Amino acid sequence: MRSQALEKTAHRIVWVRLAGLVFALLLAARAAHLTIDHARAVQLATQQMQTEQRLAPARGTIVDRDGRELAVTIEGFSVFALPHLIDDHDAAARVLARALGLDATRVAERLAAHDRFTYVARWVDPAAAERVLELELAGVGVDREPRRSYPAGSLAATLIGFADIDGKGVRGVEQLEDTWLAGRPRRVRVERDARGRTLALQSTDPREVQGGEIALTLDAAMQGAAEAALEEAVATSRARGGLVVTLDPRTGDLLTLAEAPGFDPNRFREVPYAETRSRAFTDVVEAGSTMKVFLVASALDAGAIDPREIFETEEGWLRVPGKTIRDRKPFGAMTPADVLRVSSNVGAVQIAQRLGRESQHRGLLRFGFGASTGSGYPTESAGLVRDWADWKPVDQATISFGQGLSVTAIQLASALAALANDGERMQPRIVHARRRPAGVWQPTEIRSRGLAVSPETARLTLDMMQTVVSHDGTGRLAGLDGVPVAGKTGTAQKLDRELGRYSQDRYVAWFMGAVPADDPELVIVVAVDEPAGALHSGGGLAAPLFARVAAAQLGLRGIDTEPRPVPAPPPAPTLLVEGATEAIAPDAIGTDRRPWPGEGSAVARRSPTEASPVAGRPWTGDEDAARADRVDGDGDAPKGRAQRAVALTSIDLADLADLEDTSPEEYDPIDTPPRADVAAPPARPAAVEAAAGPPPSRTSQASATRAVAQLPVHTPKPAPRPAPRVPATPPPVAAAPVAARPVAVTPAPRPARPSTLASEPVFVPDFSGQTISNAMRIAAREALEISTAGAIEGRVVSQSPVPGTVLDGPDRTVRLRFAPPPREEG
Repeated sequence: MRSQALEKTAHRIVWVRLAGLVFALLLAARAAHLTIDHARAVQLATQQMQTEQRLAPARGTIVDRDGRELAVTIEGFSVFALPHLIDDHDAAARVLARALGLDATRVAERLAAHDRFTYVARWVDPAAAERVLELELAGVGVDREPRRSYPAGSLAATLIGFADIDGKGVRGVEQLEDTWLAGRPRRVRVERDARGRTLALQSTDPREVQGGEIALTLDAAMQGAAEAALEEAVATSRARGGLVVTLDPRTGDLLTLAEAPGFDPNRFREVPYAETRSRAFTDVVEAGSTMKVFLVASALDAGAIDPREIFETEEGWLRVPGKTIRDRKPFGAMTPADVLRVSSNVGAVQIAQRLGRESQHRGLLRFGFGASTGSGYPTESAGLVRDWADWKPVDQATISFGQGLSVTAIQLASALAALANDGERMQPRIVHARRRPAGVWQPTEIRSRGLAVSPETARLTLDMMQTVVSHDGTGRLAGLDGVPVAGKTGTAQKLDRELGRYSQDRYVAWFMGAVPADDPELVIVVAVDEPAGALHSGGGLAAPLFARVAAAQLGLRGIDTEPRPVPAPPPAPTLLVEGATEAIAPDAIGTDRRPWPGEGSAVARRSPTEASPVAGRPWTGDEDAARADRVDGDGDAPKGRAQRAVALTSIDLADLADLEDTSPEEYDPIDTPPRADVAAPPARPAAVEAAAGPPPSRTSQASATRAVAQLPVHTPKPAPRPAPRVPATPPPVAAAPVAARPVAVTPAPRPARPSTLASEPVFVPDFSGQTISNAMRIAAREALEISTAGAIEGRVVSQSPVPGTVLDGPDRTVRLRFAPPPREEG
């Protein structure tokens, strides 16, 4: 019995020991589990209280070439939320919306869409941030983060660009230099309390991660002057916009980029993205007659033309296969400098034909057209210049005066800068220097793009461009007091893409110039886009803007000057022809029509200095016959051809007529060109009387006297003389000359002859076969004066005195008779 009791006790002891062992093992296992899982538990606890926040670094400062701050980084306030710590999202959304001036529904949607972290509002003003902090909402806080600011507002905004709300550059220099400006992201360890408020545990020195700084080539003072002048010009002309680009021709530095309309980069979220581009770099346009400069330079450099060569444009139109190219009026014989001075399309086409398609195309490429300038500006356009092998004759013709190719304003400025820099084209430079925080400035490289033309050709072309800003040039309103200007006007018709042809009422007015012309420091290109005022030409609208900008910018560089338009040439004297019912100004000689049946042998025509038939617009010489039959002097109704009159009142706009540099119909598809005789250049007044004719009739005397009294000429009136008798029918061409009352015509000579030469004997040249304009030029060169009898159209068929006669005395008048071309039947 006892042994059995002992055995049972032993078994119990074993089971107790086993149970104890199992319990010990369980305790050990639990202890091991707790020990192993401790790190994860600590991590979870830490995540609930602490986190790491990524902060954008402060972007580097952008300054102008003189250190003026244009873009800086300031401290901004942003409201954030931790939705998982907010008990009532709707209530919190209502309170936050009221404090921040936001929509409660949108705030609630944002809180519901995120769990751990979300921004409620970025870049709020300090007062709003303070209101949020006063609410003491659990899970809501305010972070301080860097924010981009532009102290100068809209100044040069299209060039500088802007950085978005996350600190990334998306336009202009901010995009171009984003990597340099941005720096490295900053990570900050923070701890949050039960209300979600952040407590920084550690940070980094902001200078260690701050972005680098940029110094632009831009001059803020010059930029301000350009923007002020551009804004006024755009407002005055009611234009769609405009631009001003200024380059230093020696370095390629971009000193000014003013564009209208502009925008405020501080409020970039309120402006459509497309409106924040720089049109000078991205928009391709036609530059009109400004392109004639590079055509002439290329032709001179290739030896295709001589600077003294004469191009006969005769009647002011030229036929190329498929098109008729016209000037705004006939100009007659011209040198290459004259082609630029009066902006002749016909002369430009003749030069292009002499140069040839391949050489013309090669010249455009050497000046940088058809390729990016290399400035690095984001999304810069290369323009459009088609391969010369694809040019038809009409393409070569229209490209010579700026139609059929597209360029950017920066390309145009860079090309002109090449001429101002002895033919060497420099790469436009936007960034002047860079530096790291607390470092030293490291200048950027100045790069050459090679020779566009030889130094001799460049200087010769600039000399020719100075004639554009002369008393009879299209750019005389670009004149400066005491500073020579080499310039060129351009008036580009905009393409109407819907109709597939050039618009008749949408233009871009251009002017480009280098100042001072004898040693250029600045190259300036200005454009006014779609002006709605009375003027739309480069000479009448863009040239005065250029003068104002150039005067202000030269003044900032120590050259004192002011805009001073070159005076217009003196008014032309009156020319009376036998049988005329009205007097004729020499500039009006040679028109696009001949007398209609029942009219006299000559009819008064408008001179280029008279008012246009279109109210408020200068006469361009290209109006069609229907418009030409109207008068604008007194606002009379349209009159028939037999009753047409002359606008006799001189108005301000009339003085700008010769500043037109394009013709509305220069790309006219008609097959048969209208007749147009050569118009004489402006003439100086003279008072030389010829021999008296037969006794006049009272009717013809009264008619001629009335016509002289009506014309707005300012020359002294000669003593009254009997007018010639008008026969019932005009005499045939071969008939003996009928005495007429001649008025001496003296063209504007080039070069001018001193009056003392009038006492020297001269030989009478041979005028046979010459047009009236050529005859007047020959007479001016020989210090002679002209009178005519009969028609003044066609070619000279007889003269008195005969060729070779020596004239020694006060009477130096040569009397000419012209044979008019045969009239077309029907």
